[in-house]
Amino acid sequence: MAGPGNRPTAVLYACGMNAVRSPMAAAITEKLFPGRIYVRSAGVRQGQLDPFVDAVMAEIGIDMAGHHPKTFEELDESGFDLVVTLAPEAHHKALDLTRTDAVDVEYWPTMDPTLATGSREQIMDSYRGIRDQLMMRIKKRLDWTPPPSG
Repeated sequence: MAGPGNRPTAVLYACGMNAVRSPMAAAITEKLFPGRIYVRSAGVRQGQLDPFVDAVMAEIGIDMAGHHPKTFEELDESGFDLVVTLAPEAHHKALDLTRTDAVDVEYWPTMDPTLATGSREQIMDSYRGIRDQLMMRIKKRLDWTPPPSG
């Protein structure tokens, strides 16, 4: 069910291991739309927590300590209006799982920052780039407007 301005009310972000891209996207969405959009994330396979994710998300005031990687099969809920996939394998899995559901599935090709090499700072920059790319895409797709000041 879409909300104001055709904004989805329940979004699932999915990637390969639910350790980097999808939890970042879910946390950003929760920060931008607190209590207004139901958000979850999942992976095709279960990954391990990534300390670089914790570090770059802390830079924008998001604590990732509560995130525990999970697979599609571990989700307790359904009924998402929108599934955003961030990796090809997640896209194929989402299309397969939602074949008979009335849900939009969108593929947002997103580089895997875990493939970055170089110094710690170069790797951090790769993660920051993905974080910032996701932030811009989420704002645009979900029609984000800042709350009134005052």
